[in-house]
Amino acid sequence: MQAQGLAAAALVRNALREKLARGEVVSSLIVRLSRGIEIAQIACAAGFDSLYVDLEHSSLSLDIAGQICLAAQALDVTPLIRVPTNRPEWICRALDAGALGVIAPHVESATEAREVVRLARFPPRGQRSMVGQLPQLQYRAFPPTEACVAVDRATMVVVQLEGAAAIEAVEDIMAVDGVDMAMIGANDLMADFGLAGDYAHPRLHDAFERSIAACAKFGKYAGIGGLGGQPELQAKFIAMGARYVSCGTDASMLLSAATAKVRQVKEMSGR
Repeated sequence: MQAQGLAAAALVRNALREKLARGEVVSSLIVRLSRGIEIAQIACAAGFDSLYVDLEHSSLSLDIAGQICLAAQALDVTPLIRVPTNRPEWICRALDAGALGVIAPHVESATEAREVVRLARFPPRGQRSMVGQLPQLQYRAFPPTEACVAVDRATMVVVQLEGAAAIEAVEDIMAVDGVDMAMIGANDLMADFGLAGDYAHPRLHDAFERSIAACAKFGKYAGIGGLGGQPELQAKFIAMGARYVSCGTDASMLLSAATAKVRQVKEMSGR
């Protein structure tokens, strides 16, 4: 039955996109450890603007990712999913599960970026397959065109730049229609450059600067990742124009807080 008295656009809101459009700096939590919807509530209580469930570097299932996404959307914590590979069985299903965006890893060319857009966008911009009731619309029925337009406007396509080839092609990648944001991954970049762990190297800084400039040139958003333990670099790249900050994983934050508490108790006891 078609939803009565409601517009599809009123049901699906991407608060992250709205904040980025206003030029705000936004924070995001990587979900890699947690297997329940409680992590969405914790992210909300902590004040995160977004979270993304990392299916590239975890054993989490798509079912768990979808449940976390639904809980996060209800709390206005914009949910994204990083897929393990840029294939239809992952990109399409991640969006159908409830994500308001996909993060596509290791995009190294405009051709690869266009393929991600093709899979993530409804026609005419892409070829995402239309299904009936979508979780982003609370499973309510709407005319197909209305539903597609509303969900497509709320969906973000994020490409990750993680290697030398991606940096060389960054302007071509960011010129692709339908791409919203680039996520520049420090760890994989350093590894690809043969500079693992060398956060001070000029080549890494140049890669971030080039990527952020390309995003600005083509009206796209710049995100930074892999710098959770480097606040000075985060501040530097934010000053350059980065607006989406991936702050770290649930696992690293749990370990950091737990370690600090143990240290505190040891100091109290003189150990």
